[in-house]
Amino acid sequence: MTVATEYSLKNLVFYFLKLGTIGFGGPVALVGYMHRDLVEKRAWITEDDYREGMALSQLAPGPLAAQLAIYIGFVHYRLWGATLAGLAFVLPSFLMVLALGFVYVRYQGISWIQSVFYGVGAAVIGIIAVSAYRLTRKSIGKDYYLWFTYLVAAATTVITETEHIGLFIGSGIFYWLVKSSIWLKPGAGTATKFIFPAFLQVNVSMGDHEKLGEIFLFFTKAGAFVFGSGLAIVPFLYGGVVKEYGWLSEQEFMDAVAVAMITPGPVVITVGFIGYLAAGFPGAAVSSFATFFPCYLLTVIPAPYFRKYGRRPGIKAFVDGITAAAIGAIAGAVVVLGQRSVKDIPAVLICLAVITLLMFKKKVQEPFIILAAAVLGLLIKAWV
Repeated sequence: MTVATEYSLKNLVFYFLKLGTIGFGGPVALVGYMHRDLVEKRAWITEDDYREGMALSQLAPGPLAAQLAIYIGFVHYRLWGATLAGLAFVLPSFLMVLALGFVYVRYQGISWIQSVFYGVGAAVIGIIAVSAYRLTRKSIGKDYYLWFTYLVAAATTVITETEHIGLFIGSGIFYWLVKSSIWLKPGAGTATKFIFPAFLQVNVSMGDHEKLGEIFLFFTKAGAFVFGSGLAIVPFLYGGVVKEYGWLSEQEFMDAVAVAMITPGPVVITVGFIGYLAAGFPGAAVSSFATFFPCYLLTVIPAPYFRKYGRRPGIKAFVDGITAAAIGAIAGAVVVLGQRSVKDIPAVLICLAVITLLMFKKKVQEPFIILAAAVLGLLIKAWV
């Protein structure tokens, strides 16, 4: 078994502060960065720990990248590590969307954001495509059964344009059954037992006519009951923020999603921008806390069980199956997002240039790529 290199909690916190500040590309790219930096380059986290974190992040509702960051913090520094890693990861992008929210309200919209997003969106697809490729190559290997679950998950994501928790669980059970028939001993039944904690919904009584109360309740539901990556929360937010409560107009909501995509860190930080437009700084703070706190609890509560039982053969097979499906869903998400962001020849050229650059020049930093793409987007839109 691979042994992790020693590191301090301070080192980990600074890493997630940096990732939250310059980590562009959304959840797909962010989980790829964590694997590249913490597993491959620095060896702070073992491959098994990373896979367990990915599996738990896919099983529990909430934003994928934030949950994985919280779990990685928990691995060696338990509750303090999980708390500080999660805060460090989310805080930079929260401050950025606050600043953008202030500018947006003062100047009545951000007309240039669509031009920036044109270039950034194409570059982001290139970044996450390379991340998905590297994750696939590292985690799937030559196991035909894992390739089967990977391809099924990828195809399902492309066809339905969403991620399915049942598919992840089914993939874990499928691979566990396959491995059981190959090498698990008849008497190993007790080793395959796993307890999934039951999570209770807490009802908070707040005045229906208080906007902050409504914001708290709505975003708590968004954080606690929406499965998949941070992108999966967007349809849920649209239904509540625009259709049900009318806090934002259609255009304001689309601008909020664009802001989340062009800022680093978790895509779910769009909730901070939405909260700011709905109720100023208090709205931003309440919506962000209400979204991220449930995913924090849904990570740290079951984490000890994963740490305790995750090394057992049956559980490891279950986790490997889920991980293969999760990476397949990430690969499928690249296709889905690419269809929306890469629509014409200039965007295709930007995307292909980024893929080529990252494949052959591994030392190129993503923030410089994003900056160059943003400038290109502005120039192309201005020229058109």
